Amino acid sequence: MSRLLFVTGTGTEVGKTAVTAAIAALAVRAGRSVAVLKPGQTGVAPGEPGDAQEVGRLAGAGVTLRELARYPEPLAPDTAARRSGLPALTLDQVVSGVNALTPHHDLTLVEGAGGLLVRYNEDGLTLADMAQALDAEVLTVVTAGLGSLNTTSLNAEALRARGLRSAGIVIGSWPGDPDLAMRCNLADLPKDAGAPLLGALPAGATAQAAGFADRAAAALAPALGGHWDAAAFAEEFTAEFTAEFAAR
Repeated sequence: MSRLLFVTGTGTEVGKTAVTAAIAALAVRAGRSVAVLKPGQTGVAPGEPGDAQEVGRLAGAGVTLRELARYPEPLAPDTAARRSGLPALTLDQVVSGVNALTPHHDLTLVEGAGGLLVRYNEDGLTLADMAQALDAEVLTVVTAGLGSLNTTSLNAEALRARGLRSAGIVIGSWPGDPDLAMRCNLADLPKDAGAPLLGALPAGATAQAAGFADRAAAALAPALGGHWDAAAFAEEFTAEFTAEFAAR
């Protein structure tokens, strides 16, 4: 059965494209046909590579890449469309775009712009509306550090209010030397999300395409095609300060 998965985030620059590419790369390596759709690309001039092309660079040439609308200024799609004078995206365009891909691919990934409730047109179209119309699961990319618990909770509340299914959460960039808040968040983020933590991509994972699938496999849980273990990962990064606290 073909799977449709929307990828959103708790904000901009949280690692949505990296996570989308990681899921795509593992699916390709497993022999599955993959499509990636970017409904609204902002901040990229005509002819420049956008997020979909970045996924293609990392996941491989076999991925079908689609982009429905592009606006040059790095703004919310609604604002970017209005300022550019270009047509804003419609829900019908998105539904048609997705429905053209899903019958021909084992996995279709739809990467949003910004977060779940960012507007795509003057009528208030959001990624949440798109996912609702297509009855799609939603994977949320979150940040690791201080402040992430609140944004993760708000995102989860918005998903529940709309009856959307959460596939889980992934930390989009995990540093080499995580601070105390980041380490504690490994246990707290799934609670606030009401969904499992399905991975933590290491910072800098997308620097080179070579070996990206291997890095993705080590950073994503089996539910997303990898072999990452949430419990073992949390134990690795919390054991030190747990022992220190117990000794006080």
